Amino acid sequence: MFTRDQYQLWDFGDGRRLESFGPWRLDRPCPTAEGMPQADPEAWQRIDARFERTDGENGQWSGGDAMPETWTIAHGALRLELKCSPFGHVGVFAEQAANWDWITGQVEASAEPPKVLNLFAYTGGSTLAAAAAGAEVVHVDAARNTVAWARRNAELSGLADAPIRWIAEDARKFVRRELDRGNTYDAVILDPPSYGHGPRGEVWQLSQHLAGLVAMCGRLTAGRRRFMLVTCHTPGVGPDDLARLLVADLGVSAGHVTAAAMSLDATTGRKLSSGVVARWELG
Repeated sequence: MFTRDQYQLWDFGDGRRLESFGPWRLDRPCPTAEGMPQADPEAWQRIDARFERTDGENGQWSGGDAMPETWTIAHGALRLELKCSPFGHVGVFAEQAANWDWITGQVEASAEPPKVLNLFAYTGGSTLAAAAAGAEVVHVDAARNTVAWARRNAELSGLADAPIRWIAEDARKFVRRELDRGNTYDAVILDPPSYGHGPRGEVWQLSQHLAGLVAMCGRLTAGRRRFMLVTCHTPGVGPDDLARLLVADLGVSAGHVTAAAMSLDATTGRKLSSGVVARWELG
């Protein structure tokens, strides 16, 4: 997990969350905090920037005049560039840090460096965790600017020369092409959105497409699979749903599946729901 000087969830409620990323404290929308009261109103008195949605996913930041355009935070040896984006994101989802630690352990436990496919790879936290532990990684995200962001994170983390392929492509299209080419992998990481679009307008809907994609990833890793990780932030999808999907669509007859809710601990002692994760590991 992040150390408190790098990331801290101070409070949440009334549909918002108050977090610090390094020295900067941000107030952003949080659908999972709807209908909940704030536990520490005093904490909200100090805010460096606040994001308000104005049109769909777009919005506007206010109060951040003193902040730099970009800054960095650390997770162990990894360095991540952050910025206040027009969508309210900053470049990291803090709940994923526990998964990065798990990925590191899986790679380090492998007898030989595994070949890892990271789909919907965003700014590369999982990619960097795997590469820093010794894996060869193929990093796939539909947005070219996000892939460029992930490459900057690799440079900041001293991994510019690590064996990472950077691919801006639709995830399902890339996996189909890899199957046609006869390429195989030892592990797959997926963090799919509820809805999305590929670089050529390809439509992604988790409810319709996740099971098929997991099945294709099962074929990509057949006979050599070491681990697989799937995270989900879609309302209505629980840990048991993801666990059943891995068992059914991977067609596993060996290995071990665990699934759990992800959450972030606030300084108030409350936990903020942050999606679900399912993990398959050999042994």
